Amino acid sequence: QVQLVESGGGLVQAGGSLRLSCAASGSFVNINAMAWYRQAPGKQRELVATITSGGTTNEADSVKGRFTISRDNAENTMYLQMNTLKPEDTADYYCNAAVRTRDNRVRVYWGKGTLVTVSS
Repeated sequence: QVQLVESGGGLVQAGGSLRLSCAASGSFVNINAMAWYRQAPGKQRELVATITSGGTTNEADSVKGRFTISRDNAENTMYLQMNTLKPEDTADYYCNAAVRTRDNRVRVYWGKGTLVTVSS
């Protein structure tokens, strides 16, 4: 079984910064692509940023230049550095990972989310 646990959310004023973490644990072979998604109240879940196992990244236009995704493969952990936060960044942020499990299958897992609230 694989678990993804997000941390680092909280309340911050507009213009501030937060760093989210996503730690993977359990029994698996390795982690392929990872991603951050977010879901604001009353809206659909949207992709924020992705990172491959080799470190290639991609960010949504709405966060480009403000958010940076990274990962530490040795620690099975992914990060999202969020700078110059805006009230519209308020959402639950979810970790997503494509994991190769011990039966040699790639399965997609989700964390339970961490809430980021940006006050104006």
